[in-house]
Amino acid sequence: MRFLSRTFATAAATALAVAALATVPAVAGTGMPSPWQMNLQGAATPVAEFIHWFHDWLNIIIGVVTLFVLALLIYVVFRFNEKANPVPSKTTHNALLEVCWTVIPVLILVVIAIPSFRLLKLQLEVPQADLTLKVTGKQWYWSYEYAQDNGAFGFDSLMLDEKQRAEAIASKKIAEAEAPRLLAVDNEAIVPVGKIVRVQVTGADVIHKFTVPSFGIKIDAIPGRLNETWFKAEREGIYYGQCSFICGQNHAYMPIAFRVVSQERYAAWLAEAKQKFANAEDAGSKLAAASK
Repeated sequence: MRFLSRTFATAAATALAVAALATVPAVAGTGMPSPWQMNLQGAATPVAEFIHWFHDWLNIIIGVVTLFVLALLIYVVFRFNEKANPVPSKTTHNALLEVCWTVIPVLILVVIAIPSFRLLKLQLEVPQADLTLKVTGKQWYWSYEYAQDNGAFGFDSLMLDEKQRAEAIASKKIAEAEAPRLLAVDNEAIVPVGKIVRVQVTGADVIHKFTVPSFGIKIDAIPGRLNETWFKAEREGIYYGQCSFICGQNHAYMPIAFRVVSQERYAAWLAEAKQKFANAEDAGSKLAAASK
């Protein structure tokens, strides 16, 4: 009796959990993770869209192959079991079958390889850029440097702790919906919408990995080496990423934040940032000189 009551209780709890999950949106958001998401984050660049298409198409191929193998297993179980086949066949070779199970997998791999190479080409060949941004991974934050044509300034981007995040939301510096816990930062990298951004990535201390899912970019930040990637954001908004290579104690607390804005807003921010971060660099240089 106790066993039955425990079984019913477990079944009821499972049913409630399934019902609760059914009310939670399972589709991933764009730019940041969503609770209980079951898919990739929304694509905001041509590379990310290609990755999504390739992912979905590959899953279809995997599904078809899996169902085919399952059907073969079921057929063998029922057609060649001892009861249905009391006298087993003594066949040892079947030339047609051997050719098929060699050629068909090769053809499937060729079909998969063609779009795979196209995707690699799209990712690795950086087109003529409208903006170049250098990103340096450090323990445990990111530094951004805008090229000479865009003012030749740089800044550090650190994660906001809970107190800082609450203050930023209260002072309306950032909307609560755009400031997820453990992802919101003090200085976002601002880029214009519809422009090709070349991102040069390196590391200052250990190996980091620069990853922004909605942009479809993921590249190593290695000390002494300058790696390169690119993106072209097609929609305005804020897009988060994280270091995805274990780099030390606070690896989980070095988020990446890109805010994509219109060309007009970008020009206004650029003029303000040149002054703001130039003053910060001057103050830092004076402080360093005074401490000598």
